[in-house]
Amino acid sequence: MGRKKQPHYRVVVADSASPRDGRFVESLGYYKPLSQPARLVLDLERVDYWLSKGAEPSGTVGSLITKARQGGDRDVAVGVEAAAEREAKRAEELAGRRAAEKKAADKKAAAEAAAAAEAAAAAASETAAAPAAETAE
Repeated sequence: MGRKKQPHYRVVVADSASPRDGRFVESLGYYKPLSQPARLVLDLERVDYWLSKGAEPSGTVGSLITKARQGGDRDVAVGVEAAAEREAKRAEELAGRRAAEKKAADKKAAAEAAAAAEAAAAAASETAAAPAAETAE
């Protein structure tokens, strides 16, 4: 799963006769290693159920289960990001973008005002120079 250079893994229960990327029995969670910190979400109740039925986790999944039981570490955060936290982060990013857009618009308006003032000054100097030329004749 995921995109090119952005992996995202599902933790699943699969029959040993199924192909590696084939059908699976149940999805138990996911692991996003590139987020900061890495995000691990596992349904530990279902993990325990399948382990009691004789399921054998791979080495990597076994270490992820251990980290999930410990509550994560400095590299791996366990659980879903809180909705309020996610919304606050989005609002902060949006406010930053709006401030940058307002700053750019203000800068553009100031440049346009300066150009208009410059054009008005040039026009005024041309009109002042025209009567002086007429009187010189």
